[in-house]
Amino acid sequence: MPTPSSLQSPNLIDIAEYTPVVGAKRSISTASPQQPSKRQKSLESLLAKTQPKRESIMSPKKPAKAVAQSGPPKLLLAKKWEQQNIVGWWMSEKLDGVRGYWNGKHFVSRLGNVFHAPAFFTKDVPTDHHLDGELFMGRNMFEATVGVVKRHDGGDKWKAITFMAFDVPTHNGNSEARQAFLRDLVAPCEYVKVVEHLVCASEEMLLKELVRVEALGAEGLMLRQPRSAYIRSRSSTLLKVKTFSDDEAIVTGYEKGKGKYLGKVGSLQVRNRNGVAFCVGSGLTDSHRSKPPKIGSMITYRYQELTAAGVPRFPTFVGIAIDKSWD
Repeated sequence: MPTPSSLQSPNLIDIAEYTPVVGAKRSISTASPQQPSKRQKSLESLLAKTQPKRESIMSPKKPAKAVAQSGPPKLLLAKKWEQQNIVGWWMSEKLDGVRGYWNGKHFVSRLGNVFHAPAFFTKDVPTDHHLDGELFMGRNMFEATVGVVKRHDGGDKWKAITFMAFDVPTHNGNSEARQAFLRDLVAPCEYVKVVEHLVCASEEMLLKELVRVEALGAEGLMLRQPRSAYIRSRSSTLLKVKTFSDDEAIVTGYEKGKGKYLGKVGSLQVRNRNGVAFCVGSGLTDSHRSKPPKIGSMITYRYQELTAAGVPRFPTFVGIAIDKSWD
């Protein structure tokens, strides 16, 4: 099974760095205790109120059991990194696959559509917890992945896919506790792996790693705030880092091809979420030009920047957005 190349896995020493420092314990005496004065009682009461609660990583909170959900799953979604301080955050490769959510019974898309994974793929996936992750075939394999997961009869083609799990939303602990629990939870699973994370030591380290993974064909990097909760909305506790921008648009028509594309589609006429109309031709394969995305379907495209009029510069077709919406 394919697995993305890897960022180093966090070890217990890394995780322990984010455990709050708790004051020294008072020594226990075997002598007969003296009655504490009112002043001592007052000081001890104040200390108890101000002392941070220690949340054990090795003995995390008791996980919550999965609860059946109807409709689209509420997911933790990333915001863009805006050069804020991310030293000490967890860093991982941003996988260019299809977002998937295991609800204890099925893998579903962000929109709640069921992915018809065969029984061999799901047979050992836990039914008492939900998993958040990416259905992934490898770098530069987004279109191939979409081609498999959108089918009702993907069959053995699913053997090329790995569900790269990056969170367990039904666990109530912080990010480190959830990661530790997740590793144990999916260890027996043949087609589920855990996304590897590395502690980001500096912005320089982040940018060097970004250059490295993008050169290998990766989409970018993800940053997760240490000791953070799983927030079921777009949150600044999860950041994405890329050298390009991407977005979704609706196909409204087609431009006729010329030259070697005569008789085929030259480019897609699209409209983005802001109502701006433009064309996307770069990135289309011969297959796309012969059988283009249907009018009304949503696509994902990449671009360098926006013009003053809000038009994307150098838009490139990425693929059909089967699991996206304008949220």
